[in-house]
Amino acid sequence: MTIRIQKKSATTSKVMFVLPDEIHPGAVSAVGTFNDWQPGVHKLVKRSNGTRSVSVEVPAGQEICFRYLGDGGVWFDDPEADTVTHEGTLVKA
Repeated sequence: MTIRIQKKSATTSKVMFVLPDEIHPGAVSAVGTFNDWQPGVHKLVKRSNGTRSVSVEVPAGQEICFRYLGDGGVWFDDPEADTVTHEGTLVKA
Protein backbone atom coordinates (compact mmCIF):
# COMPACT_ATOMS: atom_id res chain seq x y z
CA MET A 1 0.00 0.00 0.00
CA THR A 2 1.27 3.41 -0.87
CA ILE A 3 0.23 7.00 -0.50
CA ARG A 4 1.98 9.38 -2.89
CA ILE A 5 1.76 13.13 -2.43
CA GLN A 6 2.70 15.52 -5.22
CA LYS A 7 2.54 19.30 -4.90
CA LYS A 8 0.72 20.57 -8.00
CA SER A 9 0.86 24.29 -7.22
CA ALA A 10 1.38 26.66 -4.31
CA THR A 11 -2.16 25.91 -3.19
CA THR A 12 -2.92 22.36 -4.39
CA SER A 13 -1.51 18.88 -3.81
CA LYS A 14 -2.40 15.59 -5.47
CA VAL A 15 -2.77 12.59 -3.16
CA MET A 16 -2.60 9.19 -4.87
CA PHE A 17 -3.85 6.09 -3.07
CA VAL A 18 -2.27 2.88 -4.42
CA LEU A 19 -3.07 -0.70 -3.34
CA PRO A 20 -1.87 -4.07 -4.59
CA ASP A 21 -4.76 -5.58 -6.57
CA GLU A 22 -4.87 -8.67 -4.35
CA ILE A 23 -5.31 -6.72 -1.09
CA HIS A 24 -9.10 -7.05 -1.20
CA PRO A 25 -11.42 -8.88 -3.60
CA GLY A 26 -13.93 -6.63 -5.31
CA ALA A 27 -14.21 -2.86 -5.44
CA VAL A 28 -12.33 -0.55 -3.05
CA SER A 29 -12.74 3.18 -2.56
CA ALA A 30 -10.79 5.81 -0.64
CA VAL A 31 -13.13 7.53 1.81
CA GLY A 32 -12.20 10.44 4.04
CA THR A 33 -12.28 14.08 4.94
CA PHE A 34 -11.52 15.06 1.32
CA ASN A 35 -14.89 13.66 0.15
CA ASP A 36 -16.98 14.09 3.33
CA TRP A 37 -16.68 10.34 4.05
CA GLN A 38 -18.87 9.46 1.05
CA PRO A 39 -18.30 5.82 -0.02
CA GLY A 40 -17.86 5.17 -3.73
CA VAL A 41 -16.89 8.71 -4.72
CA HIS A 42 -13.20 7.84 -5.21
CA LYS A 43 -13.07 4.23 -6.45
CA LEU A 44 -9.66 2.71 -7.02
CA VAL A 45 -9.15 1.65 -10.64
CA LYS A 46 -7.20 -1.48 -11.64
CA ARG A 47 -3.90 -0.75 -13.40
CA SER A 48 -1.84 -2.97 -15.72
CA ASN A 49 1.01 -3.13 -13.17
CA GLY A 50 -1.00 -5.22 -10.66
CA THR A 51 -2.16 -2.30 -8.55
CA ARG A 52 -5.25 -0.17 -8.31
CA SER A 53 -5.26 3.53 -7.58
CA VAL A 54 -7.15 6.80 -7.41
CA SER A 55 -6.01 10.43 -7.03
CA VAL A 56 -7.62 13.37 -5.28
CA GLU A 57 -6.67 17.03 -5.20
CA VAL A 58 -6.65 18.81 -1.85
CA PRO A 59 -5.37 22.12 -0.53
CA ALA A 60 -1.58 22.02 -0.10
CA GLY A 61 -0.53 21.40 3.50
CA GLN A 62 -3.96 20.18 4.56
CA GLU A 63 -4.14 17.16 6.87
CA ILE A 64 -6.54 14.54 5.61
CA CYS A 65 -7.86 11.47 7.32
CA PHE A 66 -9.06 8.46 5.34
CA ARG A 67 -9.79 4.74 5.31
CA TYR A 68 -10.29 2.26 2.51
CA LEU A 69 -13.74 0.71 2.07
CA GLY A 70 -13.99 -2.60 0.27
CA ASP A 71 -16.97 -4.57 -0.99
CA GLY A 72 -19.03 -6.06 1.81
CA GLY A 73 -18.52 -3.04 4.07
CA VAL A 74 -14.93 -3.98 4.97
CA TRP A 75 -13.04 -0.92 6.27
CA PHE A 76 -9.25 -1.00 6.49
CA ASP A 77 -6.35 1.37 7.08
CA ASP A 78 -3.01 1.68 5.34
CA PRO A 79 -0.68 -0.49 7.48
CA GLU A 80 2.39 1.38 6.20
CA ALA A 81 1.08 4.78 7.32
CA ASP A 82 3.03 6.77 9.90
CA THR A 83 -0.10 7.86 11.77
CA VAL A 84 -3.38 6.00 12.22
CA THR A 85 -6.04 7.57 14.49
CA HIS A 86 -9.44 6.30 15.60
CA GLU A 87 -10.83 7.88 12.41
CA GLY A 88 -8.27 6.27 10.09
CA THR A 89 -4.99 7.06 8.40
CA LEU A 90 -3.74 10.65 8.79
CA VAL A 91 -1.53 12.25 6.11
CA LYS A 92 -0.45 15.80 5.37
CA ALA A 93 -0.83 16.89 1.76
